[in-house]
Amino acid sequence: MNDQFNKGLILTSLGSFWWGFIGVIYFEYVSFIGHVELVVHRCVWTAVMLILTTTFFSKWKIFFEIILIKKNLIALFISGLLIFINWAIWIYAVATERIIDASFGYFIMPIISVMLGYIFFNEKLNKKRIFSIFLVTFSILILILFNLKSLPWVGLIVAFSWAFYNLVRKKINIDTDVGLLIESLYILPFILVIFYLITIKGFNDFSLSNPGLSLLLILAGPMTVIPLFLYVRGVELIGLGPTGMIFYITPTLQFILGYFYYNEEFSLLKFVSFIIIWIAVIIYLKDLYETN
Repeated sequence: MNDQFNKGLILTSLGSFWWGFIGVIYFEYVSFIGHVELVVHRCVWTAVMLILTTTFFSKWKIFFEIILIKKNLIALFISGLLIFINWAIWIYAVATERIIDASFGYFIMPIISVMLGYIFFNEKLNKKRIFSIFLVTFSILILILFNLKSLPWVGLIVAFSWAFYNLVRKKINIDTDVGLLIESLYILPFILVIFYLITIKGFNDFSLSNPGLSLLLILAGPMTVIPLFLYVRGVELIGLGPTGMIFYITPTLQFILGYFYYNEEFSLLKFVSFIIIWIAVIIYLKDLYETN
């Protein structure tokens, strides 16, 4: 049991590290092609990668079992739209030097999920979690009331799209990677149309005449799928409580990279708001640790 916990701890930490460090470095590095084309490549090659993994792990039977249920198809269409919004906004954040704002979203996302769990699943809230939700709301109101231009709308969209994505997926409770494949297949036709339009107008950087760059862009698929597999496997081994705490590696690394490596602007108002968020996170994590 101890070995299993340690393995889960390592896998979840690797997944969180990948999202917070390797993913940021990679997507920022290739962002010169423009965030629209980069979103296209992330969606296309994620779908290709998931088709390959579904074949390799012999999960096509699970795939067809899922799509035979109408409720699953409707839910996965909605979650597919949410994950597309999340990917698109996050890549936009990286490409436009708003990594700190995106990290803000991932800091508050678990606390938003707690609120959604209370609303949609009647999950119990104790005083500490209610106080955490209050602090998050208060920090957002500070930004809105004192400086609307400073509102990290990128982070808010990232947080709410990911939180509602998890909510929808929890409602149907299906295999994670096969569900993501179905979501990707919903997105794919729309994405291919965009790629076609980019190509005929000559705005695409992906080309067989530049195999080095093309191969680099194909990596957008593995860059999306690999950390997902690592994190989800960790959840299976040690549960949501511990992995929820480990996940904070991701926004912490994003914030560090954004501020210290990419020299992003960080106003005093945002600093005050982030301090309130970090206090909310500490209260939430302490409560999570005490109750699990």
